[in-house]
Amino acid sequence: MSAPPGKVSGERVYTGRVVSLDVDTVRFPDGSEGALEMIRHSGASAVVPLLATGGAEPEVVLIRQYRYAAEGYLYEIPAGRLDVGEEPVACAHRELQEETGYRAERMTPLFTMYTTPGFTDERIHLFVAEGLAPGAAAREADEFLELVPTPLSAALAMVERGVIQDAKTALALLYVARFVADTARSGLSAA
Repeated sequence: MSAPPGKVSGERVYTGRVVSLDVDTVRFPDGSEGALEMIRHSGASAVVPLLATGGAEPEVVLIRQYRYAAEGYLYEIPAGRLDVGEEPVACAHRELQEETGYRAERMTPLFTMYTTPGFTDERIHLFVAEGLAPGAAAREADEFLELVPTPLSAALAMVERGVIQDAKTALALLYVARFVADTARSGLSAA
């Protein structure tokens, strides 16, 4: 019986403010070994904020944010990195308030996703926020964004047309559309 797949050894070659880079020796399922570069990340939380509109369809508070890596602006949901020891739900509340000013009465977990497991261990915990109350934002110095409240159906159309190119946002919106539909079918209020 051969040893199970996984890390054999590793070396940290870079530590930065947001990510670290390791070069790991890995045993693969066939027993062979190889070196893989792995970006280590503390994880993050992302939030689909739903505004009650008094109508049948909630609005999603999207943000339009400058992203250097994308060479321009992207439509996204509020998100941010977990602080050391921080629970994902606490991070979700914090990031929602910091980026939008809104505070949520209810923060419901949706699911956790790997962003790009071919080279990073980053996981994003996705939530839907309801019962929003406005307040003051507290953005970081490198956050350049504007709030774009958008009907959920219009946000889904933005995904379909490729206007929303951020993967966590597209996936979360698709999930929330299903969540809202399931909630409405069960006779509960969605927003």
